[in-house]
Amino acid sequence: MKRIQSIDFVRGVVMIIMALDHVRDLIHVDSITQSPTNLETTSPALFFTRWITYLCAPTFVFLAGTSAYISLKNSNDVVKTRKFLLKRGLYLVLLEFIVVNFLIFFDPGYNMLLWEVIATIGFGFIILSLVINFSWKSIAILGLLIIFFHNLTPFLPFAETSVIKRVLMPFFAPAALPMPGGIFVVGYPPIPWLGIMLAGFAAGKLFERDQTGRKRIFILIGTAAVLLFVMIRFINIYGDSQPWSAQKTSLLTFLSFMNVSKYPPSLVFCLITLGIMFLMLSLSEGLKSKLVNVVSVYGKVPLFYFLVHFFVIHLIMLVIMLLQGFSWSQLDFASGSFGRPKDVVSGLSLFNIYILWIAIVVALYFPCKWYGQYKQTHNKGWLKYL
Repeated sequence: MKRIQSIDFVRGVVMIIMALDHVRDLIHVDSITQSPTNLETTSPALFFTRWITYLCAPTFVFLAGTSAYISLKNSNDVVKTRKFLLKRGLYLVLLEFIVVNFLIFFDPGYNMLLWEVIATIGFGFIILSLVINFSWKSIAILGLLIIFFHNLTPFLPFAETSVIKRVLMPFFAPAALPMPGGIFVVGYPPIPWLGIMLAGFAAGKLFERDQTGRKRIFILIGTAAVLLFVMIRFINIYGDSQPWSAQKTSLLTFLSFMNVSKYPPSLVFCLITLGIMFLMLSLSEGLKSKLVNVVSVYGKVPLFYFLVHFFVIHLIMLVIMLLQGFSWSQLDFASGSFGRPKDVVSGLSLFNIYILWIAIVVALYFPCKWYGQYKQTHNKGWLKYL
């Protein structure tokens, strides 16, 4: 199987959107003190600035699984692919703790360690390496079972203080655990995201169809997922830890309906985000234009883009803090605020966040294009894992 343009394009779209979330998270004036999905304090513009970025992580994780399937088919060597996935998984976990955590906080003391999306993908690759000789149907069933039923784990009949629940729950739900000299935070619980990766791996089978056939099935899957989201969310009994409720205006009621849980990724979160992803894949099949080529540049080098864009955004944040009159001694790197000074107003308005986001994405185009071309001609050694 050759490289598939629709995957590169859709992944490029979500990588571009992802930068918006990180610019907002690090630099928006209210990002340290307020949640953009808190209906008591947010605005529709801020809410959807955050909500649209919900598409990023599930698409990123799902297509990582799909790419693993395509890699297996290209090599036609289970043993070789298993070794590659195992090594890359371990590499990504280490990369998360050593490099990504530093890029997030700029804290050389590593007072807070985050288990985020890169480590979760690494964990998924490790598990996938262990089950890669299972049939694609078995892997699909396992992935779907996790997606549809992991929301039941809070109801396990164990006391909150029991050792079993203390050990198990960080795999299924966010957790903050003490560690020597700081705190270890599980932001992306690995099991729910594993379900998404396994489903993505199994979906790689769909890419063996011709373009017309997979376009049709992507529309069917995407539409079914979105309709199932509406139905389950409307019933309001199962599928998310945060039920929706009627608000004082119809707009706020709609925001409540759409306010699904990412941490962990609830069933309805997965249905709406992956449903939209499938519709995007369908629309992008056979799509040819200069814009498609530009967006695909980002999608071909997702990890490179991820690392570089975080570094650039964080550097810009520090420059903004200094330009706003804060001294270096006021910057707080050890408490999880990215260096932003606490208890004082800092950062930019939402309008300026959008301008800065566009500027950063444009600035990263040529570095991503250069790296994509470089990797294509030097895809050996450690470059295979980046």
